[in-house]
Amino acid sequence: MATASQLLSFEEYLRLPEDSGEVNHELRQGEVVAVTRPHFRHFSIQRKLHSPLGQAGSPQVSVDCEVAFRPLAEHELRVADVAVVTTEREATIHPNGHLMGAPDIAIEVLSPSNTAAEIYDKETLCLENGAREFWVVDPDRRQVKVSRRDGYTVTYRAGQSIPWLFAPESAAIAVDGIFS
Repeated sequence: MATASQLLSFEEYLRLPEDSGEVNHELRQGEVVAVTRPHFRHFSIQRKLHSPLGQAGSPQVSVDCEVAFRPLAEHELRVADVAVVTTEREATIHPNGHLMGAPDIAIEVLSPSNTAAEIYDKETLCLENGAREFWVVDPDRRQVKVSRRDGYTVTYRAGQSIPWLFAPESAAIAVDGIFS
């Protein structure tokens, strides 16, 4: 791993061997960090988010899972569990490259390996580098915390729906559908 005096650049990170086994890697502030691969519950929630977001969305957005992005150009490569990106921004991504900046909506599904500090840091990083919203999906509490760039944060629980940023005001994502 790199030390504070020897931060790994993005180009150096690309020269590392490809991931295999039970972990993937991200580049965080110049450090290579192992990230466990999602288990079925995690993947199932990603799928349950992808489907309604894609259906509620408009032609102006693309919704995908496990999207690599570069919130800061030099020492960062992160992965969003679910990402919503405008088609305008998507058109700027080089076919062999990554999204520059954070997705318009970055969604993190909590896993047992996540720490509160890690999620807070990722939220801050995303909201300061292009994300309009950052969602934290908590399967154990069956709730979704949505934070916006302007500092507004609200937590949605069972029986509630999350207003959809990229559709008419009547469009919303049911929290119950995410965890069913």
